[in-house]
Amino acid sequence: MLIRHLERMTDDTGLLEHAMGTIPRRKEGYTTDDNARALWACMEWMSHTAAEELQAWESLADIYLSFLLWAQNEDGTFHNNYAYDRTREKESPSDDCFGRSVWAAAAVWTCDHSHDRRLAAEQILDTSAKQALSLKYPRGWAYTLSAFASVLNARDCVSLLGERGEWLSRLQAREIVLQLQDRLLEQYRRESSPGWSWFEPELTYGNGVLPWALFNAYRISEREEVLDAAQASFRFLADRMSAPEGWIRPVGNERWGSPGYMSKWDQQPLEVMKLALAARESWRVQGGQDGPDIIRRCHDWFYGKNDCGVPLADETDGSCCDGLTAEGPNRNRGAESTLAYLLTEAIYTEVFHSSEALLEQVP
Repeated sequence: MLIRHLERMTDDTGLLEHAMGTIPRRKEGYTTDDNARALWACMEWMSHTAAEELQAWESLADIYLSFLLWAQNEDGTFHNNYAYDRTREKESPSDDCFGRSVWAAAAVWTCDHSHDRRLAAEQILDTSAKQALSLKYPRGWAYTLSAFASVLNARDCVSLLGERGEWLSRLQAREIVLQLQDRLLEQYRRESSPGWSWFEPELTYGNGVLPWALFNAYRISEREEVLDAAQASFRFLADRMSAPEGWIRPVGNERWGSPGYMSKWDQQPLEVMKLALAARESWRVQGGQDGPDIIRRCHDWFYGKNDCGVPLADETDGSCCDGLTAEGPNRNRGAESTLAYLLTEAIYTEVFHSSEALLEQVP
């Protein structure tokens, strides 16, 4: 069962951050980042899980959603790092943590049929809205605009809104999306150049969320300039993350990537998932086979079609190695890598298993 390792890593507080092999390391504590990713993964899998497994995903979702409610400060920001005894570790608020948490709450609000979970998600979104335009960094913008865009895209669903239409108007979601879209687009204009269709002077971490966000923004603004930037940056990233042999080669976090150099090691599962995420949104917005082909190659990376020719994921329990080095996999199976695998598998399942027509079209 894919949920087994996630259950192993989760206690009544939340999802633990690290593991030694598959054994949870309690002294490393918890992060809000991981609990937000875990909540998102639950929403993805609850959408296409058999009835006998649904309750297990719902039970985990309750824990992770409760964690986000606990971690959110009164000003809308989120505290990220917690020790095992539930005490807060010293830190400054993180834009990335904020964005991931808001995105997870939006996933609950738009995907979950539970009235109670939706109300909790609504409170998180409502409290976070006052901080949304104070964010300073592109990945925080990307997650946050995608969160509020997803809420707007669900606004025509009567079962979602009901008496909550007034709340949606007060949220000012459209203003948030358009302002953050413009910031991200300006970032792209400033940094891109011939041969470098990107938002920054380097390819660093979590890259796929940037074109993904512009695809989400395009659904709201319908500006061709936004779609053009989303397409160009997505294709550029997919090209840079493809080995000559055809398999996925994520930019390594050893030295990152620049116009004249791409680090090969250490490869992170998170990068593969983010590319699959952008590919799914590209497919949703404009169709075609590029998106599904990249999603399939991302999926295959976890099962051994990679630079070492070895699998990182274990489909019997849903765990995943923490990275791929020149010496082979990092055998520890922590929260981030496991969730990257589970989310990629969910994306693959949606695109390939939910459409017989697509399966016939893709070789």
